[in-house]
Amino acid sequence: MVGPGDAHPASWTGRAALTRRFTRFAAIDWSGQAVARPKGLAVAELVDGAPTLVVRDGGWSRGAIRDWLAALAEEGADMLIGLDLSPALPFVDRGSYFPGWDAAPGDARALWALVDALAADDPHLAATSVVAHDELSRHFRRQRACGDLFSGGRGRLRVCEERQLAAQLSPTSCFNLVGAAQVGKSSLTGMRVLQRLDGTVPIWPFDPVPDSGPVLVEIYTTIAARAAGVRKGRSKLRDAASLDAALAVLGNRPHVPIGRYDDHATDALLSAAWLRAVAGDAALWRPDAMTAEVARTEGWTFGVV
Repeated sequence: MVGPGDAHPASWTGRAALTRRFTRFAAIDWSGQAVARPKGLAVAELVDGAPTLVVRDGGWSRGAIRDWLAALAEEGADMLIGLDLSPALPFVDRGSYFPGWDAAPGDARALWALVDALAADDPHLAATSVVAHDELSRHFRRQRACGDLFSGGRGRLRVCEERQLAAQLSPTSCFNLVGAAQVGKSSLTGMRVLQRLDGTVPIWPFDPVPDSGPVLVEIYTTIAARAAGVRKGRSKLRDAASLDAALAVLGNRPHVPIGRYDDHATDALLSAAWLRAVAGDAALWRPDAMTAEVARTEGWTFGVV
């Protein structure tokens, strides 16, 4: 287990390079749907070692999840929380999120502030106004409206997404807003929540890992599925038996049964268990390609090395 005095290679400044023992684990499957309570939002926590869906009457809203996270910070919960969204846009490949725009933000926190400000009038912490912005819209591929500065093909990727691609995963550019696999809308709405949590819950690797209290990390649920033995092309689990079989591979107890086995619920349940299994792996907190610039501008997907 990595401790506070452990060193790290000179390519890294030491920021967010530490791990610690967590006693609680949770995962959140996210959604960019511009409605009050998106069906894609799901929250799971390990309770007495068993993955359990955290249910809210009427369903979760992004604001309610923000409040739930803030309450965990208030109580000092010793919890590692995975958030299934990209906390920033690609930056390193072009030296900017929005090349050619003089007002482009220079780091992730400035990006969160920009997104939240531009979407201030959008209800439900949506981000519709961001992709409709005259300058920003040029960089996004939207339905029937591809921006002239969208890079084409798969789209621009963050450094950690390039590493995912090398590992035969299928990352999608945050600048792509089209198709079932798109993650751009989720990521932009997530940035609004991160902006409103800033200073409340540490977000790795933008913040150092504190000695106590909750910590947020970005996750990619397919990584959890692969670790649990779910083969490529079958990463979505839709029944209790398949979910428990995957949990067993991770050395976890069976889940607390739920009413409906959809992708969102099972992704959250399996990812919470996966975090418990891998949180103590120091290599996951110190990926070689995560330089200080990458950590400051793009962040990193926990589990990618």
